[in-house]
Amino acid sequence: MPDDREQLIRNLFAAYLANDKQRVSDALADDFRFTSPFDADLDKARYFERCWRDTGWIARHEIERIVVAGDEAFVTYHCLARDGRSFRNTEFFTFAADRVRRIEVYFGATFQDGRFVPQPQ
Repeated sequence: MPDDREQLIRNLFAAYLANDKQRVSDALADDFRFTSPFDADLDKARYFERCWRDTGWIARHEIERIVVAGDEAFVTYHCLARDGRSFRNTEFFTFAADRVRRIEVYFGATFQDGRFVPQPQ
C-alpha cells in the first residue's frame, strides 16, 4: 500500500502540473478537506473555487521526499516558477482507501534567482 500511495501523490503532482483538473478531482475523496496558512478546512468544491488556477506559471516540481505511514504521508517539494521564483513546501496527506481525504500545506521559504525573498508579515 505505501508504494500505491506514493504513486498516487506523484500522479496528483503530475496532474496538477498538467493543469488536469478532472484527474486531480478524481484523486480526491468526496469528503476532501484542504488547509493551508491562507485556507481553513476547505471542502472539495471550495478548494477548486479558491485554489485552482492555471498552472502554466510552474516550470516544474521537484519532489524531494515522500514518507508514507499507513493512511498518512508527508511530501516535501521544491516548486520552480517560470519567472525564476521558487519555494519549498511540505504537505501532509491523509488517505481514504485509494483517494486523498485531506491535505494540509505548510509553506516554506521563497527564493528568486537563488536568493531568499522575505515574505510580508
